[in-house]
Amino acid sequence: MKHDPELIAETSAWLAKADQDLRMASLAADTQPPMYGQAAYHAQQATEKTLKGFLTWHEVVFGKTHNLFALGRACTDIDPQLCDMMIHASRLTDYVWKYRYPGDPADPTEQEARAAIALSKEIVTAIQSRLPSETHP
Repeated sequence: MKHDPELIAETSAWLAKADQDLRMASLAADTQPPMYGQAAYHAQQATEKTLKGFLTWHEVVFGKTHNLFALGRACTDIDPQLCDMMIHASRLTDYVWKYRYPGDPADPTEQEARAAIALSKEIVTAIQSRLPSETHP
């Protein structure tokens, strides 16, 4: 089945940005000294952009939001098998603002940052498996 080239391009653009964020999350966690706050932030961003890519592919309008619970709910409307994963994904929502500015809470622990990265990787893999390969980065 031939897909709309514009839809492929738009979906692919979201997934490419998500891939960059996921790579940046790993780099931030592995640099010396580690930047676990940045790692958590980029894990959240990778997840958010992946969900937006999935919604884009299915032509669901999502507006400007960083709320992974809302995005996840829209994804489960399309594919109910994603429900459990989207519940876990929603835990990453606060990383979009936490640890980003002076006076914010102390950085997450290494364990917390690496768990965020692992969860994001799991979500990216699951979502990409549900999309045509020509949309993958």
